Amino acid sequence: MGKSNFPIKLIYSNSKEETTLYGLLVSFGRQLGLTDKELPTTGLAISEVFKRILSNIDNGKINAIFVIDEIDYLAELVSKTGKDILYQLTRANERLNQGSLTLVGISNDLTFKERLDPRVISSLGEEEIVFTNYNVEQIKKILEERINQAFIPNSVQEPALNLCAALAGSEHGDARRAIDLMRVAGEIAERQQSEKVTKEHVREASQKIDENKEETSLKSYPLHEKLVILAIMKAGGPSTGEIYSSYKALCKLVGRDELTQRRITQILSEIELSGIISGRLVHQGIHGRTKKFKLTISPEMIKKTFKDDLTLQDIV
Repeated sequence: MGKSNFPIKLIYSNSKEETTLYGLLVSFGRQLGLTDKELPTTGLAISEVFKRILSNIDNGKINAIFVIDEIDYLAELVSKTGKDILYQLTRANERLNQGSLTLVGISNDLTFKERLDPRVISSLGEEEIVFTNYNVEQIKKILEERINQAFIPNSVQEPALNLCAALAGSEHGDARRAIDLMRVAGEIAERQQSEKVTKEHVREASQKIDENKEETSLKSYPLHEKLVILAIMKAGGPSTGEIYSSYKALCKLVGRDELTQRRITQILSEIELSGIISGRLVHQGIHGRTKKFKLTISPEMIKKTFKDDLTLQDIV
């Protein structure tokens, strides 16, 4: 079969990285070959940027495929103008005589379409393809490719590779998690001056990544959330009422006004969602039911993370 005279141009942009609609459109324009002069990085109306992109497609008789990765960020980002542009992108072919425009959106959020303008949805004529999570065998193949690029030949033992794929596969089928695990395992092996990455290195890496995640999560909490976590730690398996008493005492110690019990109950639910604490309902006979909470992480981890917070130094 000879070469097709149907030129297709594949253009990719990530709407999480391009934080404005203008930037996203300019990124598409640049990849189509529009110069700085034809499409300046600021100063034009969005509709004008769009018009110039369409003219370029038309004049060049290009069949353009615009791939927008993390398109859900665009759905969050766009104002009224943005919604209109999304609508116009889906109707662009009506304005093109000689070229064509196909839109491909990639998203991890299966519900993002609900936030789109109904006009956009009706003109999308969309075909939805849902990719399931990777299985262990697929993760292993992805890892093998990365290992070939990043590691000295034969420096990763087969059991280490298998464990790495199995750990990531059993969690969410997440290739990124597997790649992270292998990278950290490699760093640990290197620090230990080991010639090979072993299963033990992968196990250590898994523990280290989980600890780092917990630490980052703990550090990001506002003061009152931190006080609630400390109240649970100090009381040991307490009920909501006991946590509130302990929390009030801690507020006095750090010289802060306490929040209402209702707000603290909400905060407990929010922290429970993050997995740092877990709660269970306990029946107390005639006294009804109460919820008891416990930490899912070690008190040492909490002390280590909170000791840098000046307000909490004395009580930690």
